[in-house]
Order: sequence, then structure tokens, then C-alpha cells
Amino acid sequence: AKNVKVEMLKAVEVEKTKVVLVVKLEAMEREKDRERANARAGGKAKGKDDGLTPEQRRERDAKALQEKTSKKAAGGAAGGDAAGGKSTKK
Repeated sequence: AKNVKVEMLKAVEVEKTKVVLVVKLEAMEREKDRERANARAGGKAKGKDDGLTPEQRRERDAKALQEKTSKKAAGGAAGGDAAGGKSTKK
């Protein structure tokens, strides 16, 4: 009975080791994928660090949205579509 317990403990240790190895391999693959993605992106790091405070960012975004809506309104008036939406003609 003691030998059976020892064998079971060894089997459990082997399974734990396998799980640890699989987790490490997955982590290594994720790291490789990140490196490949960075290489494809030309090494440019994407981030929110544009040197603006959240308030400045909100103002910039609001201004851009206002310009976009005014352009769309001007284009809609010139386009002749009374609804201002997309045309359903094919």
C-alpha cells in the first residue's frame, strides 16, 4: 500500500510539472507573438500618452466631433437627402 501511495504521489508531481511546463510554453508563445506584432507595427508603441491631460483630450475630441457633424450636415444639405441618412438606392 505504501508503494502505491508513493507511485500516486510521483504521478501527481509529474502532472504538476507538465502543467507548469505548458503554462510556461504558453507564456513564451505570447511573448513571441507580442514581439512579432511590434515588428509588424514598425516598432511604434501605441499608447494614450499624447501629452494631453484628460480635460484637454476631451476638448480636442469634442472639437473634432463637432467638425465632423458640421461637415456631415453640410454634405447632407448639399446631397439632397432630406433624411440626412444613407441612400437606399442601388
